[in-house]
Amino acid sequence: MALELERDHRFGSSEPFSVGVEEELFLVDPLSGRLTNSSEAVLGRLGSVEGIVERELHACQVELITDIHSTAGEAVRALGAMRRAVLETGAGILASGTHPSAGEGDAAITHKERYEHIHYLLGDAAVTPVGGLHVHVGMPDAETAIRTFNGLRRDLPLLQALAANSPFRHGRDSGLASARDASMREWPRSGVPRAMRDFADFCEMSRVLARAADVPDYTYFWWRLRPHPRLGTVEIRTLDAQASLSDTAALVALVHCLAREAADSGPVADPSPEVIAEGMFRAARFGVHGELPDAHGRRRAVSEILEDVLARVENRARELGCVEELALLPELVRRGGGAGAQRATYEIAGIDAVVRQLTELTATEANRFGR
Repeated sequence: MALELERDHRFGSSEPFSVGVEEELFLVDPLSGRLTNSSEAVLGRLGSVEGIVERELHACQVELITDIHSTAGEAVRALGAMRRAVLETGAGILASGTHPSAGEGDAAITHKERYEHIHYLLGDAAVTPVGGLHVHVGMPDAETAIRTFNGLRRDLPLLQALAANSPFRHGRDSGLASARDASMREWPRSGVPRAMRDFADFCEMSRVLARAADVPDYTYFWWRLRPHPRLGTVEIRTLDAQASLSDTAALVALVHCLAREAADSGPVADPSPEVIAEGMFRAARFGVHGELPDAHGRRRAVSEILEDVLARVENRARELGCVEELALLPELVRRGGGAGAQRATYEIAGIDAVVRQLTELTATEANRFGR
């Protein structure tokens, strides 16, 4: 596989630093928010869309995949239009890292060869469906992709903290800001990989790991960040899905800016895998209220780190046309992120109200952004 990747990658096939977004949504009863295993029926009734709507591992989910766009704002407006198309089938949709109240075993596995193989490989680790927000940034060449991949590793805990939007799992408060993270930790090849020397190193590692894992290729590596040679991108996979498309736009904009900065920068302080792993757990545990370690293990508040990062990428935001979207992030932190909003509703009205509110907000945002 190493030789195939080195020869057949698609880096440079699209406009450098273009952006695409993938959003995993739960299919639910539009009134109650109860999970429904209806992806096949929804796709059978779906009208024409700009982009792609696909089934996911679990039959209670669909994945919205945008076309390639120049800006975060364009990509998120495309997501809004696709959300509307799914709603027009009669389905309800819910965007969150986990479905707050669904029980173990409620989600059926999709009848598709790839997904049935994944279920065989994972066993009970696949029992809980999760909703992710994946951001792809187009790379001009393979070595820039690896440099960007290496540079983004240090920013993953911040991104995970900002996007934490799943405090509830199986009807109870998990004690985490992102229970999706806890569910994903049960999957193999789901952490943060080491830095790569170059593209050849990535290709060789992929060949060896695919053989060891008995999987066809690197698309079975569910890392929080990965080069994606088939698409010619670097892909951030650590974000929880967001009911609010304004929050989605802010997060996509930050990823876009950080990727552009990493591509242009020289080597940066590379935190050890152990420190990154600690940062990722603290981000999932405490979300925007947490403290995250730097490469030397010194902890700082998420709000302080974000302030520094926003100053760092200010010029990039102007170049990439996402100043307005990026400016939304401090307010996201002040209101506690998605996890904080879910808990605030729960404290007043309980878990059923959380589910209903997420369902209503996911639909409302489709109409607000998708026109």
